[in-house]
Amino acid sequence: MDWADELAASVVGPQVVNDSKTPSGTVHVGSLRGPVILDVIARALRARGTATTLLYGIDDLDPMDAQALLTPDAVEHEMGRPLAHVPDQAGDCHASYARHHAQTFIDTFAGLGIRPDRYYWMSELYAAGEVDPYIRIALDRAEAVRAIYQRVAKVQHPSDWHPIQVVCESCGRIGTTIVTRWDGQRIYYECRPDFVSWARGCGHAGWVEPFGGRAKLGWNLEWAAQWSIFGVTIEPCGKDLATAGGSRDRADAIAHEIFEREPPLNVPYEFLNIGGRKMSTSKGLGVAAHEIARVVPPEQLRLLFLRPRPQTAIEFDPIGSDAIPRLFDEFDRLADATAGRPVRGELPAGHESVFRYSLLDPAADVAAIAAAFRPAFGHLALLRQIPGVDIDARLEAEKGAPLTALELATVRERTAAADAWLETFAPDRSRIVVRRDALPDEAAGLDAGQRAWLGRLATAAAATPPPASGDAWQALIFSTATEVGLAPGQAFAALYLAFLGRPNGPRAGWLLASLEPAFVLERLRIAAGPPTLEESA
Repeated sequence: MDWADELAASVVGPQVVNDSKTPSGTVHVGSLRGPVILDVIARALRARGTATTLLYGIDDLDPMDAQALLTPDAVEHEMGRPLAHVPDQAGDCHASYARHHAQTFIDTFAGLGIRPDRYYWMSELYAAGEVDPYIRIALDRAEAVRAIYQRVAKVQHPSDWHPIQVVCESCGRIGTTIVTRWDGQRIYYECRPDFVSWARGCGHAGWVEPFGGRAKLGWNLEWAAQWSIFGVTIEPCGKDLATAGGSRDRADAIAHEIFEREPPLNVPYEFLNIGGRKMSTSKGLGVAAHEIARVVPPEQLRLLFLRPRPQTAIEFDPIGSDAIPRLFDEFDRLADATAGRPVRGELPAGHESVFRYSLLDPAADVAAIAAAFRPAFGHLALLRQIPGVDIDARLEAEKGAPLTALELATVRERTAAADAWLETFAPDRSRIVVRRDALPDEAAGLDAGQRAWLGRLATAAAATPPPASGDAWQALIFSTATEVGLAPGQAFAALYLAFLGRPNGPRAGWLLASLEPAFVLERLRIAAGPPTLEESA
């Protein structure tokens, strides 16, 4: 994690690290990238002895602008109202729609080792008057704000536009209001029926004092006000906000020129994509953060976001794929490299730091964790589907020694994850039923070349103690197939037909490693059929 350590070394004095989220719907797993990056920055700073405050905010006075999770009868009434004022659509478990979705999201933080020093809710900051000084400054300098929008973003607002929205006194909407006058104490607003396409204003107009939560600053000004209220020095943001002339550029200019303070250091980060498309909270695209956290343990989930540098997009589609097993495999590979064991493939820059920052506990014994035995996730998922397997005994045999308390805890965690993965995201090929009673009828379709190879594999496996791991079986499968000139695809299909009665399945090496060696050898020989006269000779 060289980028975080470099950032920590580049700053001087106490630091305040901040991020915030608009709870417009079920928060997807991609939204966890920001909080994980935030946490790593705070850890890197604290590791250097830098006094650091970690903040996370909920922008719950933003208007409801997405109707996907509203009940049909609530769409017309709730669209455009502040999220903090919309009732919880899931029942009475939370005080508002915003509280429901935000709390479900931040409940995942502690499980990921993310512990902000303070959570704040913008509806509470406005109600307490903490934003009032910045509202006054923004209204007094509305002309300068309009000039910033024109210069930085090429956005031309009307000469009477003011950078604030009022909670309409008549209909309670905030997304449909526009402010056109300010007399130094009150603002004049209109709740326009056609102001936005996703909500309809009621037509009310009038004068109101914009303080104490009756109005909110436009997003760019609110962002800059947060920096001033909390003294923020570092705030990462997604690349959509960091584009030239975008929200971050506007907020930086507003902080500088309107609120007269230095904007925080930016750490722009890319999206987590599913099927090449950015996950979206408001559009419901992606997998919910709390759902993925139930399947993927915290250290592997942290790794998902930390292995690539922040500016690198992440492709992650867990549904019906091997994305989750591959994530576990990468964690194990980094553990092996950190422990000094040989690994295949290229390692990420600063791989030992990547592994360290992936761990849940900042004070963990990295060397001991890296050196510990851990079962491959795919292998464990196979073992869970084979009746009568004593998993602890099988894994102790594979390790060649009793499992330590740390290793047993890892097995329990991975067992639960494997069960949840098989229940939710696993592709059909990973769900198996080994045909034990007899050779599957489908194996009758094996051709002579496949049968000959199965016999060769049985002979090779029996010549020495059978391979003990999925990697060892996989290597033997490839080497024996090469020896007899059989294409790998034909070899794997032969194994699946012989054991599962279908032409596809999970990784073949791990499938064989999950079964009793004697059963594997017997099935290979039966599937190969009696030797030919030439083979007997």
